[in-house]
Amino acid sequence: MMADRTIRRVVTGHDANGKAIIQEDGAVPRMQRVGGATGPMFHEVWNTRAAPAPIDPGSGEPHEDGITLAPPKNGTRIRVLDIPPDDPALAEKTPEEARAHFAEIGAGDASSHQGEGSRHAHMHRTETIDYGIVLEGELVLIMDEGETTVRAGDIIIQRGTNHGWANRSDNDCRIAFILIDGEFDENLKR
Repeated sequence: MMADRTIRRVVTGHDANGKAIIQEDGAVPRMQRVGGATGPMFHEVWNTRAAPAPIDPGSGEPHEDGITLAPPKNGTRIRVLDIPPDDPALAEKTPEEARAHFAEIGAGDASSHQGEGSRHAHMHRTETIDYGIVLEGELVLIMDEGETTVRAGDIIIQRGTNHGWANRSDNDCRIAFILIDGEFDENLKR
């Protein structure tokens, strides 16, 4: 299973003399499966908390407890997700169960699943710009109107839209996401 494969994180920095160094080289420090045994595995790679992000000699990643869907305010986040094939039980998920799924990652309000008639149980919307890069496998990107299949090498620019991800294949999909804090236009706020 793909979720067992470690994501390696190499972090560069500067020594006391300003020389470029490898500051860290190892497995990502935080991983968590969300939504039970059939949910995606989150590999948290890095976050920043300001724009511009400070570049200084010795700091590391700002501390976080647990897994949070959105990036910090005025910040960024990079993560890798291993998304297994959709569990057939997903079609029966209630709106309350969908909100609980997103609440596990601090984003219960992001869920937009309305029950009967929803395009996918994990439809959601965040106030972010997300760059998604499919590394392995394939996913179906589901929008309010329309959908498309993305495969290894494809790049998705998600601009604060309501969407869901379905893995209708027989294999896991590995996708990297770079999330950037955003701000909705007044006409797009709920």
